[in-house]
Amino acid sequence: MKSAISILIVDDEKTMLTLLDKILSREGYQVICAESGKSALQLMQDNTIDLVISDLKMEGMSGFDLLKVVKEQYAGVGVIIMTAYGDTYTVKDALLLGADEYITKPFKSFEISMVVERTYWRLLARSKQDVKQT
Repeated sequence: MKSAISILIVDDEKTMLTLLDKILSREGYQVICAESGKSALQLMQDNTIDLVISDLKMEGMSGFDLLKVVKEQYAGVGVIIMTAYGDTYTVKDALLLGADEYITKPFKSFEISMVVERTYWRLLARSKQDVKQT
């Protein structure tokens, strides 16, 4: 089942992209990586994405900017924000802008796996609820 889930990881740090790619690919997810918000949006036009995991602080387009665009243009796509700055205001802002989850760096591999799985199940439940209402 996890092999049917496509995750786009967005981070301007190559090491973090490589690490998350290894962790999530090993879990069985389909993983695509982007080094910027702009390239992430291009990949979203060309691929079916279920979940975006984005760093908050990036050159050019920030994680907040990417979050806004994803929620406007791809409403059914889940977004997890990663941040090394896990203060209350940052987290609150991310959630108010529509982030489904957040995770604070550094994190352990099992933590990111749990956040991804929790987010995916929440999105699946929401989409089934939307289908029932129509």
